Amino acid sequence: MFDECLYLKNWMNQYSGRWWIAGGWAVDLHIGEQTREHKDIEIAIFREDQRLLLPQLSGWEAVYMKDKSPVPWDKEQWLSPPIHEIHAFSGEGTEIEFLLNEKKHDRWKFSRNEKITFPITRMNLQSEQGIPYLNPEIVLLYKAKHTRERDLEDFDNIFVYLNEHQKEWLKQSLMHHHPHHQWLKRLLY
Repeated sequence: MFDECLYLKNWMNQYSGRWWIAGGWAVDLHIGEQTREHKDIEIAIFREDQRLLLPQLSGWEAVYMKDKSPVPWDKEQWLSPPIHEIHAFSGEGTEIEFLLNEKKHDRWKFSRNEKITFPITRMNLQSEQGIPYLNPEIVLLYKAKHTRERDLEDFDNIFVYLNEHQKEWLKQSLMHHHPHHQWLKRLLY
């Protein structure tokens, strides 16, 4: 059921930084079953650990997105904001999107609003198979920017699996960053 995620868990074994499955797969890992088809797979890492990817990406083509266009990544180049994603392609056709996350001291920082933070010590969720995944409340906050049909589906699927603390953090974050978001109606009651 989570074959792609298990493959990545094994592939990332040699990576010495912190990492998490992100996006829709993180939602499904939290629920414990695949709820929909996924077009891609994303891994969140901390920006400061981007050089730790170099051994993993040996032999892979990598690009970063600049103004919504792919630019070849010279792996010696340090990727600074506003660049937040690396797309890596293996010779066998595997594609992985790495999401560069910010942090300051012991707190993750939302790249779109640095006032929204999260304690890194609470970013330790793992599936039954031991696959690390990004906290679903953080995933949903990212999905709130351009809420697509699949994002609405993810929110509906995971809502009953969120504890009160997760719902409260998401509610407060949305109130600060997306104060008119449709998910707030459900989170307020």
